[in-house]
Amino acid sequence: MQITHNASLKSYNTFGISAKARAFISVTDIEMLKEALHLEAYPEKFILGGGSNMLLKSDVNALVIHVALKGIKTVKETADNIWLEVAGGENWHEFVMYCVNHGYGGVENMALIPGNVGTAPVQNIGAYGVELKDHFYSCTAIHRTTLEQKTFSLEDCRFGYRDSVFKNELKDQYVITSVTFQLDKNKHQLHTGYGAIQQVLKEKEINYPSIKDIAQAVIAIRSSKLPDPKKLGNSGSFFKNPVVPKTIFETIQQKYPEMPFYPVSEAEVKIPAGWLIEQAGFKGKRFGDAGVHKNQALVLVNYGNASGNEIWDLALQIQKEVHQQFGIEIQPEVNIIE
Repeated sequence: MQITHNASLKSYNTFGISAKARAFISVTDIEMLKEALHLEAYPEKFILGGGSNMLLKSDVNALVIHVALKGIKTVKETADNIWLEVAGGENWHEFVMYCVNHGYGGVENMALIPGNVGTAPVQNIGAYGVELKDHFYSCTAIHRTTLEQKTFSLEDCRFGYRDSVFKNELKDQYVITSVTFQLDKNKHQLHTGYGAIQQVLKEKEINYPSIKDIAQAVIAIRSSKLPDPKKLGNSGSFFKNPVVPKTIFETIQQKYPEMPFYPVSEAEVKIPAGWLIEQAGFKGKRFGDAGVHKNQALVLVNYGNASGNEIWDLALQIQKEVHQQFGIEIQPEVNIIE
């Protein structure tokens, strides 16, 4: 195994933070992963996927294990469905496009979400009315201490809004090595309910969209709103959209009748965090090299040399202002690495 010491992590996190790892190794198969997890010379281990959902506030005083497992294989197929097992190191967007190009429906609304497949269940990623859990079948994971391999069902994962068992009871206990998805081969259930998708389809005069049309519409929308991490450091949506009791929503709505919202249940309403941040006056603002993107207030950006602490300070300031103005606590979607 090739271990690099004092390794730069700048190219391994989409914020482009100049942090370093005490030691670094990229693993390409299960046995290599198990060997790395049991290296006694490095008692502290840090698992790294696509680096798209984290903010490094300091150097990582641990062995950083970069999961680079690759492969997509069919495990089961019927006339209507296909089950694909996807290795944890596969790029999420590339997997989505693989499905679209093969006519497998279900994940097209989640095109262009940054990151890798192995970390997607941790967050229960989602976009434009679809979440990972909607087509998740199971995942396989290795216990970080015992090296036991375990398969987790949909029920085992306890998915919630940007949440799972891997963020709670099983946090930092397992490394997800593959995810199996159940996808539609025909009779695709298209999700075009979000206004932005409908608008793009209307502009292109597409009345009967395919899953490819949906994916291309999502790519166009995300590209217009979200900066390319390769050009401007960011981690996509920094905050979760808050879900509030309907009574609180109605009180705020009286003052801001134009506020966008999405009913979650009879008692709860989801409010776009980006709208709250924009109303608090942060959209397009820059503080040194840390800032809020000009096209989407939900995205915090690194203009070049911002430290993780500078971006986190900005996040705290945004949280404070939103709470003062609306009485709503917005929580980070991004994992904060101390």
